[in-house]
Amino acid sequence: MFLTFDKVSIKNKRVLVRVDFNSPIEPGVGAILDDKRFREHLQTIQALESSLCIILTHQSRPGKMDFTSLEHHATRLEQLLRRPVTFVSDIIGSAAYEAVSKAQSGDVLMLENLRFNAEENLTLSPESASSTFFIKKLAGLGDVYINDAFGTAHRSQPSIVGLPEVLPSAAGLLMEREIQNLTRIFTGAPRPITFVLGGTKVDDSLAVAENVLKCGIADTVLFIGVVANLFFIAQGHDIGEPSKEFIKKLGYEAEIERARHILETYPDNICIPTHVAVKENGERAEYPVGHIPDNCPILDIGTESLPTCVEMFRNSGTVVLNGPAGVFEQADYAFGTNEIIKYASLASFSVVGGGHTAAVTERLGLVDTFSHISTGGGACIEFLSGTKLPAIAALERSREKFKCHTE
Repeated sequence: MFLTFDKVSIKNKRVLVRVDFNSPIEPGVGAILDDKRFREHLQTIQALESSLCIILTHQSRPGKMDFTSLEHHATRLEQLLRRPVTFVSDIIGSAAYEAVSKAQSGDVLMLENLRFNAEENLTLSPESASSTFFIKKLAGLGDVYINDAFGTAHRSQPSIVGLPEVLPSAAGLLMEREIQNLTRIFTGAPRPITFVLGGTKVDDSLAVAENVLKCGIADTVLFIGVVANLFFIAQGHDIGEPSKEFIKKLGYEAEIERARHILETYPDNICIPTHVAVKENGERAEYPVGHIPDNCPILDIGTESLPTCVEMFRNSGTVVLNGPAGVFEQADYAFGTNEIIKYASLASFSVVGGGHTAAVTERLGLVDTFSHISTGGGACIEFLSGTKLPAIAALERSREKFKCHTE
């Protein structure tokens, strides 16, 4: 197990804190449009008031329109913290070293976008990452490394896996909370346990389903969204040309056989909608699965399928929800996603797996109705699929390597 925040000596130390402030920004301006990720990390940063806190984060990636400097990020963090935050327009150069040397315990610095350095954009093993020039120089700025960026925990990039190789390291409070809540799903969550898997990332959803069904964790798996469309095909139903073309466009035709195998292996544990909503003549129309018009795309779960879902949630001790039921961005097809989110929280332990589902949950004002809402869509789904996240493995290795540095 990795070290937790309270087990590392941080008083009067220079602490490098990896967070995930990657946020929607105003094009051409850089102003932050949504500060949710900032707010998630505040508790960890506030707990470092006896240290020199050096914020490490990124914004987007090279080639993207929102790949920009972090000056506005520093301003927003300062507003939320209600403490001065010094932006350093450098990462590992002399300006960064000078800023750190002049700072004192209690100060907060934010270095420039880590992905401005080419090596940070590489996927490397921990050993290779730790030997990069980037990590050698970055590590020289700090005494301790805290990883609070669960949203990037599935990335094997230098700041994620390289720093724990060269500095005593621990998980931040957000990272710790994420791992505790997600681990609970596998170790003692109230039963029955229902997984709701949807959206367009079919391969990820199938990986989660295979893991939780094989391990006996899930009592029921409900498939919605494009994932459900794949299972309709596996059952022998015609879902119409637009939906078939969409699956082909996404490159998921080969996953149909995988879905068929899941159906055959776990017939008593799988639930699929019986009705869908399509776009017909520009309007919402609903049909039973098996009677879908050939020229109409499936865009939502049908209302007649919802009572079964609601009853399932009422009878579940735990519900894990990841992925929307349809094209929720369009008002006519948001109904299924909205209703499933509303009722999924009825379970005594309810988890939203980040990404689009978390965004809709917040928009509906239902954040407080769930036990846990993950801050990392990709990291969360990899964790649920049974994959050891690179960031967690790196923190575990660091604990073994730097035992003498812990309290």
